[in-house]
Amino acid sequence: MQRHLITSAIPYINGIKHLGNLVGSQLPADLYARFQRARGNEVLFLCATDEHGTPAELAAAKAGKPVAEYCAEMHAVQADLARGFRLSFDHFGRSSSPQNHALTQHFAGRLAEADLIREVSERQVYSHADGRFLPDRYIEGTCPNCGYDRARGDQCENCTKQLDPTDLIDPRSAISGSTDLEVRETKHLYLRQSALKDDLDAWIDTKTDWPVLTTSIAKKWLHDGDGLQDRGITRDLDWGIPVRRGDADWPGMEGKVFYVWFDAPIEYIACAGEWADAQGGADWERWWRTDKGADDVRYTQFMGKDNVPFHTLSFPATILGSGEPWKMVDHLKSFNYLNYDGGQFSTSQGRGVFMDQALELLPADYWRWWLLSNCPETSDSEFTWTLFQQGVNKDLADVLGNFVSRVTKFCRSKFGETVPSGGEFGAAETALIAELDTRIAAYTKHMDNMDVRKSAQELRAIWVAGNEYLQTAAPWSTIKENEAQAAMQIRVGLNLIALYATLSAPFLPDTAETLRETLNISETSWPENASDALQSLDAGHAFAVPDNLFDKITDEARAAWEVQFAGSR
Repeated sequence: MQRHLITSAIPYINGIKHLGNLVGSQLPADLYARFQRARGNEVLFLCATDEHGTPAELAAAKAGKPVAEYCAEMHAVQADLARGFRLSFDHFGRSSSPQNHALTQHFAGRLAEADLIREVSERQVYSHADGRFLPDRYIEGTCPNCGYDRARGDQCENCTKQLDPTDLIDPRSAISGSTDLEVRETKHLYLRQSALKDDLDAWIDTKTDWPVLTTSIAKKWLHDGDGLQDRGITRDLDWGIPVRRGDADWPGMEGKVFYVWFDAPIEYIACAGEWADAQGGADWERWWRTDKGADDVRYTQFMGKDNVPFHTLSFPATILGSGEPWKMVDHLKSFNYLNYDGGQFSTSQGRGVFMDQALELLPADYWRWWLLSNCPETSDSEFTWTLFQQGVNKDLADVLGNFVSRVTKFCRSKFGETVPSGGEFGAAETALIAELDTRIAAYTKHMDNMDVRKSAQELRAIWVAGNEYLQTAAPWSTIKENEAQAAMQIRVGLNLIALYATLSAPFLPDTAETLRETLNISETSWPENASDALQSLDAGHAFAVPDNLFDKITDEARAAWEVQFAGSR
């Protein structure tokens, strides 16, 4: 049994996330966690809400609520939506937790002791219209590198270049839109990332199995221009983790908080502490400290490409700089963007389909299948209602759903609602077993490698193999001359349904549970070979005929949704 620590990029607290956010981190992480559990491995799957910084303050002000109350309410909303999409987190924590406060301050103290934090007098943008210092991400302007006109003061979303607000051309407040900005002097703490550049470079070089997207972004930040820059880790805000050195005050930093991008990744570790407390004192350090047993843990992170620089450089710099034996990521699976109907999904602009809206339209498995089978691994991908309709109708309704319906209904009409006996495997069954052995091995390998789209393609091919077998065997014709052979063919079909329940569960957990209920079986182990799998249900075993597993999306529904979601939320 292997041990897998899995984390998904933690979503901001400021509102419900769109489908692009979902497929860029949480959903593929859940797929991998479910697969590893199905293989009999021990899994700790963690996520949380990212609750600090200006986004939380502004969202709370817009809602007319104290920020702590707003964050608590939105955490509950996001946790409920995660359950709605069947995201199987072992714990869904909060970056505002006492555990994260203590751990963030601990890391800051360790970094200070290692002379990896320096105090900097800097000039920061103050907005007269807003009456406050503006955090970097709430200053917008034109990127001097690529010309994108909605670049933020910390990073350009378009080219991922790290920026300072003063780099922007024609800067403006993202809060009020005001250009009445003044640069004032203030003091902040900087993490000396540059001092760890060679260590980070050497560490990244050991990650030979990382996606090209991940490595290329990390290397770009390390080597382009002047190379890796020191990074500010404090802000002039009210809401956040107070700046302290462990348990001690930090003179000169009174009234400041740690920057959200410093404390947010630390929440991955703190979240394990939250999980342990919720479990009544479970041992979380065996997952996170190599001196406490985490040396045999495989740690995998999932995130969108915009989060890669902080997870390949800033967070590792924090861990390395602490000098403590913390577990570092083994594999970082990054994703490009899922675009929406010719443009971008956007939380701030309310553009696209959001998680709550999606679940109001259709059950979670419809969305899980389409998003995962079209996830933006090697390049950006595009959501359109036409593509969504085609994927659901062809893959789920016509292939998987149709197979289950034909087999169970035919069996009921000719043999009753029990697995029929009689007949022996012949050439068609031998060929099917050979194909399934090859495809199951390929599917398992793709899932192990986190090749999401290839996994979906192979799973669909396994469903197709059952349909092709059924068409070739044609039990509706066979039964006219050889009832025993027809019984065997249908018995193979019913066992295929059981196999599909197991193999499809990481993608389609609700559908898999329906299939298990239909066949009156409990959760089954991952198949070692197709021959055994096709003989798992004994003759006489009772089953039920399910309703249609999937309703097709009509042209009328598709057209209505195109209109409904054409504008902003």
